[in-house]
Amino acid sequence: MPGTLVLGITKHGVAIGRRLRDALPGSELHVPEKFSAAAGPGAVVYTKPLTAHLADVFPRYEYIVCVVSLGAVVRMIAPLLKDKHTDPGVVVVDDAAKFSISVLSGHVGGANALAEKVAFVLGATAVITTASDAGKTVPVDILGREFGWTTELNDHITAISAHVVNEEPIAFVQETGEPNWWTRDVPLPRTIRTFASINGFDPAAFRAVLLVTDRDLSCFPGAVIEKAVVYRPKSLVVGIGCDRGTPCARLEEGMRKVLADARLSIRSVRNLATISLKADEEGLLELCRKNAWRLDTYTPEAINAIRDRVPNPSETVLKFTGAVGSAEPSALLSSGAERLLVEKVKLPQMTVAVARVRF
Repeated sequence: MPGTLVLGITKHGVAIGRRLRDALPGSELHVPEKFSAAAGPGAVVYTKPLTAHLADVFPRYEYIVCVVSLGAVVRMIAPLLKDKHTDPGVVVVDDAAKFSISVLSGHVGGANALAEKVAFVLGATAVITTASDAGKTVPVDILGREFGWTTELNDHITAISAHVVNEEPIAFVQETGEPNWWTRDVPLPRTIRTFASINGFDPAAFRAVLLVTDRDLSCFPGAVIEKAVVYRPKSLVVGIGCDRGTPCARLEEGMRKVLADARLSIRSVRNLATISLKADEEGLLELCRKNAWRLDTYTPEAINAIRDRVPNPSETVLKFTGAVGSAEPSALLSSGAERLLVEKVKLPQMTVAVARVRF
């Protein structure tokens, strides 16, 4: 899918569109036929009526910047809207390039951030009406998205977003994940208190909990879960050793069992890791493809260099591979951790160990 469509329909709009096209990587400029010469090389020239052209291209782009009046854009896109998770982010710029207005999919679609970028390019004023962005507070629905965090208990998001915007007491509990999650240029709002764990934490003192964890929901009391949105950072590395030819289904079953027994969430797995001799193991590669994980591999020399940190070295593995282990040392090396969360578990055809990423 192309990145950004820039649409200019007047003489001034086309000139503004050219500036944006040159400044926004992966963008295309669309102009009516009568301004094709002014648009310069590479522009897409449309001949249909504007409404029909916009309807054609609307689902094809991640972002759309219209140098068109706000009212006209609203009327044209209204019949095209489906869902904030699939609609493109839409930004409107006036013909004098004074304002860059986030119109559609501000949070989830990224239009708020694009409006600010467009404003910077044009020297314009960004107009953003999303409450959490306007108020410079925590965006509950997309928090940590730039790090790959995903959410659970999504049916709580709307209510908790309201509590955040209305400056009610909020607990932010972060057990793992990127520590630099607060990226705004203002201090964290005073109504949001941060905690490293739920130990000594009184959920009754807060209207909502933002919980960043790789542990299973069963690890937390109901009083926390009933008022929480849970964020899953990519914080776990699963080390695997296996027999040659072990099928993907067997590997996945064993991995899931180890994670479930340790009360860890599979949604927080960042990647798998193993010895380099298994770099072409089809079952492991298929499991990674299925889950969009990468596979980190390490030579026997790299593994043996940390042999003192491997809790359960194996003479059998050493005999056949030249390395003191596979699952445990590869998990440690990939994660950068000093010790394992889950030491080697032996299962039919495979071994599994888990480490937490050092952020």
